[in-house]
Amino acid sequence: MNYAESLRYLDELNTFGIRLGLARMEELCARLGNPERAYTTIHIAGTNGKGSAAQMMDAVFRASGIRSGRYLSPHLISYTERMSTDGHDISEETFAALLTRVRAAADEMTAEGHEHPTQFEALTALAFLYFAEEHVETAVIETGLGGLLDSTNVVDPVLTIITNVAMDHADRCGGTLAGIAEHKAGIIKEGVPVITAAAGAPLEIIEQRAEECGADVFVYGEDFSAQLFLKEGGQSIVFHSVVCREPAPFELALAGPYQTENAALVIMAAQVLGREDARITETALRSALRSVHHPARFEILAAENLQVVIDGAHNPAGMQALRAGLDAYFPHVPRVFLLGILKDKDIDAMLAALLRPGDRVVTVRPNSVRAAGADVVAAVAAGMGLDTLACGDVQTGLAEAERRARADGALLVAAGSLYLVGGIRALLTAGR
Repeated sequence: MNYAESLRYLDELNTFGIRLGLARMEELCARLGNPERAYTTIHIAGTNGKGSAAQMMDAVFRASGIRSGRYLSPHLISYTERMSTDGHDISEETFAALLTRVRAAADEMTAEGHEHPTQFEALTALAFLYFAEEHVETAVIETGLGGLLDSTNVVDPVLTIITNVAMDHADRCGGTLAGIAEHKAGIIKEGVPVITAAAGAPLEIIEQRAEECGADVFVYGEDFSAQLFLKEGGQSIVFHSVVCREPAPFELALAGPYQTENAALVIMAAQVLGREDARITETALRSALRSVHHPARFEILAAENLQVVIDGAHNPAGMQALRAGLDAYFPHVPRVFLLGILKDKDIDAMLAALLRPGDRVVTVRPNSVRAAGADVVAAVAAGMGLDTLACGDVQTGLAEAERRARADGALLVAAGSLYLVGGIRALLTAGR
């Protein structure tokens, strides 16, 4: 297949939907020669922040001179964004060639009576194969959904990170916060250290699972912590831990108060890994945190006579973190929101966490079969007494949001779904 044919094939795989379970993935990996065993892995789960943590962790390896791979989901514009080696995304040609091999293995499976792999399983197998072919030494793997039955959970990591646990994907992860925590904890393996920012009942579940597996646990707020300091042109944190003699300051390239916690997880991870690998030094860690880039995560862009914040917040906890960031960075600036949300999300809770009196809202429909209609989201915002407009397409919505923001001297904030903000970011950076 060429790249265009690969995209058509991936669209065809959408018919299989989301089906949790490891049997198909284990069979698919076995037919490909178990590429996931060719390198060490860092496995990352969590409700929010796992993408940022994965980007930072990958940057740490690269700054340490360690050839690394990184697997994220979803993408903003292109499937090739999901997997990279040494900081470079996979090429379209390599993507197509490896997916052709994955497709052949999947066809063999179904010919022999096995269930057909899903789209996410095919992409995950492609990433594993890519990292093996590129001879990476280690790979940073982000879960797609949950953890226990997620397709990525066939890896045998050397370190596990669980960023946090909040209500999201409850319909597929037990329906309760405890059920979600059990799914996240499902990535914990025998004797493999765990670093987490979970708290309350979810933390108890994670600690119980770790105890059963004989795994050490390092908990944010107990074993390590960080404080945020905003400054002109950026932010820094002061990191504290049980293994540090003195508090250590670190500059962060990524904006947003919630990156404090994510960076602390990565710093703690680097300290744990550095015990076994002398290449992972504090100098490398500092360089990584100063240089890492993660688009659409409290990303501040400057358009003509306009400031824009693009954030992939897509659940109530993410919206609460975005609101905290806006209040910290732009406390007194009026706001115009461009929102698009998926229909399986708690739209009422998301908007309640994000919006404040006087905000203006423009809604659009994200580019996803799971998207809620613009009118549905607009009705919720209007019910909060806010000036709201539903638009028929993304370009019209962006133009209207820009017009309103410029007229009010307001900040434009695009959020609600990664399926939306990737396209918005592309339109803004291309200048249309």
